[in-house]
Amino acid sequence: MSNDAAATVDYSPYILQEPGGRSRLHLLVEGLHCGGCVAKIERALAGQPGIVEARVNLSTRRMTMAWTGGAGRAGPLAALVADLGFPVVPFDPTRLASGDAAESRTLLRAMAVAGFAAGNVMLLSVSVWAGHFQDMGPATRELLHWFSALIALPAIAYAGQPFFRSALTALTRGHTNMDVPISLAVLLAAGMSLHETLRGADHAYFDSAITLLFFLLIGRYLDRRARGRARSAAERLLALQSGAVTVLDAEGHPSSLPPEQVRPGMIVLVATGGRIPVDGTVLDGRSDVDASAISGEPVPVAVGPGDAVFAGTVNQSAPVKLTVSAVGEDTLLAEIVRLMELAEQRRGRYVALADRVARHYAPVVHALAAATFIGWILFGTIGWQTALLYAVAVLIVTCPCALGLAVPAVQVIASGRLMRQGTLLKSATALERLAAVDTVVFDKTGTLTTGRLDLDPDDARDPEVLETAAGLAAASNHPLARALVRAVPGVPVRDGVAEHPGRGLSWSGPDGEIRLGSQAWCGVEDRAGSEGPELWLARPGRRPARIGFTDRLRPDAAGVVAALVARGYRVELLSGDRSPAVARVAEALGIPHWAAEQTPAAKQARLAALAAEGRRVLMVGDGLNDAPALAAASVSASPSTASDIAQTAADAVFQGERLEPVAALLTVARRADRLVKQNIALSFGYNAIAVPIAVAGMVTPLVAAICMSASSIAVVGNALRLAEARRRRDRGPHRAATSAGRPALSEG
Repeated sequence: MSNDAAATVDYSPYILQEPGGRSRLHLLVEGLHCGGCVAKIERALAGQPGIVEARVNLSTRRMTMAWTGGAGRAGPLAALVADLGFPVVPFDPTRLASGDAAESRTLLRAMAVAGFAAGNVMLLSVSVWAGHFQDMGPATRELLHWFSALIALPAIAYAGQPFFRSALTALTRGHTNMDVPISLAVLLAAGMSLHETLRGADHAYFDSAITLLFFLLIGRYLDRRARGRARSAAERLLALQSGAVTVLDAEGHPSSLPPEQVRPGMIVLVATGGRIPVDGTVLDGRSDVDASAISGEPVPVAVGPGDAVFAGTVNQSAPVKLTVSAVGEDTLLAEIVRLMELAEQRRGRYVALADRVARHYAPVVHALAAATFIGWILFGTIGWQTALLYAVAVLIVTCPCALGLAVPAVQVIASGRLMRQGTLLKSATALERLAAVDTVVFDKTGTLTTGRLDLDPDDARDPEVLETAAGLAAASNHPLARALVRAVPGVPVRDGVAEHPGRGLSWSGPDGEIRLGSQAWCGVEDRAGSEGPELWLARPGRRPARIGFTDRLRPDAAGVVAALVARGYRVELLSGDRSPAVARVAEALGIPHWAAEQTPAAKQARLAALAAEGRRVLMVGDGLNDAPALAAASVSASPSTASDIAQTAADAVFQGERLEPVAALLTVARRADRLVKQNIALSFGYNAIAVPIAVAGMVTPLVAAICMSASSIAVVGNALRLAEARRRRDRGPHRAATSAGRPALSEG
């Protein structure tokens, strides 16, 4: 959408009015490629009077603006962003998904065309190069050049459109971007090649132009796919409070309202198994609520009249009526969404090492080519055609194939190595950020532990207690009841068991009522500092019996933590569970720094404090409540058993019952970081030698092609050392140490 069109759109249906006379608008921004685009938009908006907030999320392409001065300012502000070269429309997740799919298909088609053309043109070029040594006639060489032109030029015209359109848009707006020098290099090489072919020259450069375009399209397509897989977890969180809300009027008659029409003070009915759509207080009814979205703990919370419940949690046992206290942007779930988006926005500004180098590399290379052309025109004795030929030779010999492969080659091999170990890398910059980590923060439940409740061993426990309790528990789907049935299989289900939501189970036997459930339900005085999840069994004439459960540690958790500490990493434990349970795990694993009863905001605040100290944090967590912390950390990882939202927010996902993949991530990342830096040094070393020779007009196209290919082969060969190191390790004693539960963190 042009700036004029953006200014005339009626945004009033999409504007939210906030206290203090503020207006808020969410827009979908097109054309975002990197953190630089985000910074450019935010700087432009921040400079406008009355702007209270301006944020752009790179992964969702959602721009949030808040301002004072009335809703009429929406059009001019949207036009300002469009004038920068970033069209905007009202935010719509459906439009976002369809737009991403269309762009991915376009890039894939362009990449396929460029790859097909590059392969065929390279075959023709090899024939031309071989002909230089085998007395190929000029007519044959010219015919091969024309065949190359016939293949390359249409392919460049089609496959280069993603870069050409972006470059043209930037130039028409009065600024440049990285696509401008890319387009210039491709078009100059293709144009000069056509000129040389028309005049029957010995050399043409169609292969360089189309091959460079092919490599660039691969990078652009993979970046788009990675961004699609890492779709903002905040959008998935928002889905937890979507859907119609059942509201009761003064006479108790139900009606269905969309969430945006629900107001505080209304009475809402939540059915059994339904997701709670608002923050509120229980008015009537008792139930068990799965609050893992907030606490991360798998055991449901018993709620009754007067207890607070939150949007996004699940009502499990019985219908309840709620008095609404907060809706929409005021709910705790919406606050988690905001935490997520802020964290993703900060991470979106991270620029990979290769990109940082490329920002300076491309302008320097093109300045050298221009200087070569101007220098030969002013001080040489040759015509402008030959001077342009030398300038194009500089572009070819400095083709950033080696630099472009420096990081991807290592990433592909490192990702493959980790994949064989059961770890999936989801982010292109994850390895680089992992290499800088000096602090590892773990969640407890489902991360350091298996996330599965098991019966506490107790030799003094009467077997009859378990049999009686299991007979009642078989009638319930409560997680603790299911864990008890797993521990005591084969016990018949008792008939006539009654379930009391939020309390427990009861059964009327010949000697009286037997109860299984909470302390209060079984008549036990409240015991402060309970060590973990528990059920109580109350039988007539006998003392209530406690049945405890535990979430067991992963089998190699102690070894991994000890190895991390030995390597100098600071290890912390942040959990939403109660203090006794967290303290017990921290003591068992030797983790001195821990905190319990942590909300999502508290976890993120702790990570922010560590970042303020200059620490680079790896966060390892599995729950929905860990998602903001996973996004806020320098880099993050989740087990494959984690919630979908946690896996979406994480940079890496590991499989299996063991924690050793976390140690392997750090080991491989540090090794890969060294290889990347070596590759960049190799590519710059090659250019330091080749560029002066090319500027002097002493490089023929054949030599340029050989040098360019040799530099790329050297970079790939160096990257392959990472895979070789893995094979050597597998053949050595290290493998035995790892399999024995003692994960080594050697750099090899």
